[in-house]
Amino acid sequence: MKRFCLFALLALVFCTGCESLNPYKVAERNINNAKQLRVGMTKAEVLEIMGEPLTEESFNKPDLWYYYFDCNWLDGLITEEECFPLVFKDDKLIGWGNRFYANWRLENRDRIPQVEIPTTGDGE
Repeated sequence: MKRFCLFALLALVFCTGCESLNPYKVAERNINNAKQLRVGMTKAEVLEIMGEPLTEESFNKPDLWYYYFDCNWLDGLITEEECFPLVFKDDKLIGWGNRFYANWRLENRDRIPQVEIPTTGDGE
């Protein structure tokens, strides 16, 4: 039993220092790196500062990158609400953050493709 407790304690200490397993460390790194961002940076310059964006998430797009910044749940899942967006146009950073993205979407709503809702087929 003592060996198990010692092993568990060592594993906890190891994981606390391991940035890839500790969401708080990842969030802190992303927030600090974001302070170096400037409008007009290329995607390559942003990658150099921020590292790779979340690539496995469906909300990440070629001109809309997301980085983790807040741990709402320790469930291993990353949601859009736990991330902040970086918005690019013509390979240049035009802004970042949830407030910027919300305003950008409102300003560009006429250019964003709309989803067509199918009719019920009952003559309406």
